Amino acid sequence: MLFGAGAIMAGYVAYNVIPNLFYRRGYTNHEMDSLTIVAHRGGTGLGQENTLSCIEKGIEAGADMIEVDTRLTLDDEVAVCHDQAIDRTTTGMGNIADLTLAQIQSFKIIDKNGSDTAEHIPSLNEVIETISGRSRLLIEVKHKTGSYALERKIVEIIHRYDISDMVSIQSFSDESLAEIHRIDPALKLEKLLIFRAKGLPAIFDRNFSNFDYEKYRHIASFNFYYRSITRGIIEKLHKHGKEVKIWTLAGPEDTPHLPVDGIITDRPDLWRTNRKIRKAVK
Repeated sequence: MLFGAGAIMAGYVAYNVIPNLFYRRGYTNHEMDSLTIVAHRGGTGLGQENTLSCIEKGIEAGADMIEVDTRLTLDDEVAVCHDQAIDRTTTGMGNIADLTLAQIQSFKIIDKNGSDTAEHIPSLNEVIETISGRSRLLIEVKHKTGSYALERKIVEIIHRYDISDMVSIQSFSDESLAEIHRIDPALKLEKLLIFRAKGLPAIFDRNFSNFDYEKYRHIASFNFYYRSITRGIIEKLHKHGKEVKIWTLAGPEDTPHLPVDGIITDRPDLWRTNRKIRKAVK
């Protein structure tokens, strides 16, 4: 039975991924100008992920949006970190949910060589103050707490800074997105997923679940793993008024040429170089 389930899963993945392998790669300068370029984890190819200096570099590179990951601390603050624990990215150890923000920020971020830096894991407040309206912000909800404390805190912070029109929130979790929509129906929401099963009313977002447009009427953008999206699916989503972004890319030369609305990338500088050059010439 396990083999059967695995074979079915592999078949669905192949059925959705294989067509993507044959699309041409690359975008023209004009096509890149029309895309929303999102700096993944601040632009992690430019610095240490989810740090204030990396976010600064993402903005300087011309990113339209800065994407960050959020988790709730023991004292109900919002820390900006991808992992559940601080072990990989800092000099400390422990789960974020078991530490206060002050404890988390007492440790230093380490660089790609394992050396200490002068930075700490920032709070969402610090990220918003660093961006200061120079870019839009894409906030990812990394986990649901059951009590939706993280979701409520994120919305509270957005309202406090009065930046609802500059922010989108994304998650793999339908429940998290539905709760945020319940709290504030005006906030823009984006659904993360791996693929949509062709020919079936189903998606895979780490689990298989039912897909219909009524269920996701509050979702503005569907953000797919870049190898698992097809032109046909993009066209259908566009016909229903939905945006499509793909993740996580490096440069345009390696990216399948698809009619998407946005690119989530570790290297926003590779997508905005030509735009900045042409603007300087004008």
